[in-house]
Amino acid sequence: MNGVLSRNRGGPLHGPFAAQGRSHRARILSGKRALPWLLPALIALLWVVASRQHWMSEQILPAPSLVWQSALEFGSGELWGHLWISLQRLLWGLLAGISSGLLLGTWLGTSRHAQTLVLPTFVALAQIPTLAWIPLFMLFFGIGELLKLVVLVKAVVVPVTLHTLVGVRDAQPKLREAAAALRLPRHLLFLRLLLPAALPAFLTGVRLALATGWTSLLAVELLASSEGIGYLMVWGRQLFMLDLVLLCILVIGLVGALLERGFSTLEKRLLYWPQPATGEQQRGPIPRGWQSLLLPAALLALWQASNSFGWVDPNILTSPLNVLHTLFSGLADGSLPEAMLLSLQRTLTGLLLGGGAGLLSGLLLGLSHHAERLFGPSFSALRQVALFAWVPLLTAWFGLGEGAKNVFVGLAAFFPLLIATQRGIASLSPQLGEAARTLRLNLWQRLRLLVLPGAAPAIFAGLRLSLIYAWLGTIGAEYFMPSDGGIASLMIGAQQLFRMDQVMAAMVLIGLVGALLGALGQRLESRATRWRTA
Repeated sequence: MNGVLSRNRGGPLHGPFAAQGRSHRARILSGKRALPWLLPALIALLWVVASRQHWMSEQILPAPSLVWQSALEFGSGELWGHLWISLQRLLWGLLAGISSGLLLGTWLGTSRHAQTLVLPTFVALAQIPTLAWIPLFMLFFGIGELLKLVVLVKAVVVPVTLHTLVGVRDAQPKLREAAAALRLPRHLLFLRLLLPAALPAFLTGVRLALATGWTSLLAVELLASSEGIGYLMVWGRQLFMLDLVLLCILVIGLVGALLERGFSTLEKRLLYWPQPATGEQQRGPIPRGWQSLLLPAALLALWQASNSFGWVDPNILTSPLNVLHTLFSGLADGSLPEAMLLSLQRTLTGLLLGGGAGLLSGLLLGLSHHAERLFGPSFSALRQVALFAWVPLLTAWFGLGEGAKNVFVGLAAFFPLLIATQRGIASLSPQLGEAARTLRLNLWQRLRLLVLPGAAPAIFAGLRLSLIYAWLGTIGAEYFMPSDGGIASLMIGAQQLFRMDQVMAAMVLIGLVGALLGALGQRLESRATRWRTA
């Protein structure tokens, strides 16, 4: 008997004690699996209680049963018809934009002359947000399908071109040496060496293009469309059918999640090597002397000649001299600085609200595994909803005043800083945790001395992105929530009066401010993390 007991103590458990152990582990595992669903379940429960107790009007907060009824009603055909139209537009825009970006990025990456002549002009035009181009595109192309295609191509071609350029350029020197040793012809150099080496960077650009393309499509459908998922949301908002708006938001989030999941699967299949291809980052700035001014000078001369000789209608494309005169006049009389100052105030307010919330949420999710499992999946699901899909819901809940604009800009600034902070903390060395336990540091000391300094590069990189997204959100808020001031509101008023000189002067100013904000964010990041280069 004692032998049996000793063998049981030394070997694996059997009998009722083993069953209890397996049951306990199963309960722990099921609890971990159920934890991510706890927050959505609580929100759904609060939603049901609020609708039954009539805490808010049904026009403001429709009951879940009403949303389900709308899903059954519109899901029978109308919803999917509008969604299919939007997806077709997205497909054609992605095909045109990605192929153009791949060709342009490859050309810029393989040619130093192209980088000198074309790249500065391309980067300068890319500083102007896609939304700021929409009034000009409307006058050029109308409000039909061509407008949607042009907006999509503009949104997609920029990230694909810039990432392809980096991948091709930085991987090129060693590959040319290998190609010379193997005596490969140019087409094999591109197919066998250059393209596989640039593939990781190219796919990163395509991933960004999917998100920006989907968001830009919804924006242009909200502004000027008679069909599509964005138009359906506007129609529901105008009729105070927020059940339909909520249904469209769910569908948009689902499409975003499917696009992200599908692209991740494709990326894993294409990038089958364990690490990115070895590249060589070029040091030093690209020589940009007077040659970099040739292309913008030629474009300005062609623009002025087309206006002077009457090749185009001056009401559609005014002369650059007229734009320059309007820009200086607006700066002199104070109308442009006043509008810009109001927009910058909205950007700063939204950045403080959304960026602060993102920083605190990122710290919470990065420091606590339980918080990450509880809130992380919900944040990831919300992030899949394109930014402009929230516009009809926010305007219904907060109106068209400053409150709605601040919430929208804050939402734009929230996720970049949340993701950057969480990833920065997750990438910290485990030795920092051991040092904190050895020194018996409390939570505040751990944050101040170890976590924040270690995650500072990622946090300030996220702050730079949040600053840029807050500026983009400000332009979008002033587009969709009309107000008495702001640079985008000034553009809308000028477009309605066919004052193309004012529209283009505001575009120039928006691009300059966007570039300055990006440079400011980079400067702050460099100064805050200057110890990395010591």
